[in-house]
Amino acid sequence: MTTDQATAPPSPGEARTAPAPTAPRRSRRARWIALALVGPLALLIAVLATRPPASTRAADSPLVGKAAPDVVATTIDGAKFRLDSPPGRWVLVNFFATWCVACRREHPELIRFQERHQAVGDVEVVGVVYDDSVEAVRQFRAERGGRWPMLSDPGGKVALDFGVSGVPESFLIGPDGVIVAKLVGGVRANDLDLLLQQANTSQPQKGRT
Repeated sequence: MTTDQATAPPSPGEARTAPAPTAPRRSRRARWIALALVGPLALLIAVLATRPPASTRAADSPLVGKAAPDVVATTIDGAKFRLDSPPGRWVLVNFFATWCVACRREHPELIRFQERHQAVGDVEVVGVVYDDSVEAVRQFRAERGGRWPMLSDPGGKVALDFGVSGVPESFLIGPDGVIVAKLVGGVRANDLDLLLQQANTSQPQKGRT
């Protein structure tokens, strides 16, 4: 091959067309739609995720957006307990222990939250004992109050099903049985009410299309 042949431009028949743009337009559109649908609830959870340790903090969990695990256990008073699925109302499942400083700190906030919603009956608080004795929890309740079911979990099955690695951890479950948020490091009543308000806004209303 001569130099002229090597540098000669390709003939019209040999010309190649430029590749088409490969920007994933549909994927971009889907992402924007998803963001729009999530709305204020996701924004609130993002805010809670950046809170300091003394405040209510949201955390990632593979269970968020999925049906809550079934809960069948015995309370510290010996009664049988079963969390219906779907429960038909909001449920806050709180994993705690009496030896946990943050659990002791959040306990008055849980009492305040539970008392606010007791008359309406739109929220149920459920405690799950984490690596602690029933006797210690009974004494804790007698001294500090708390009128909601506190479940014994001697084999750690409930904690394992929820993926709990430490306490305190709480899970907000919607009336449809889907987990809305995971909260770590203790909760505050006002933050829980705000999260509940935003979650109620995001829930589809019956009778609407």
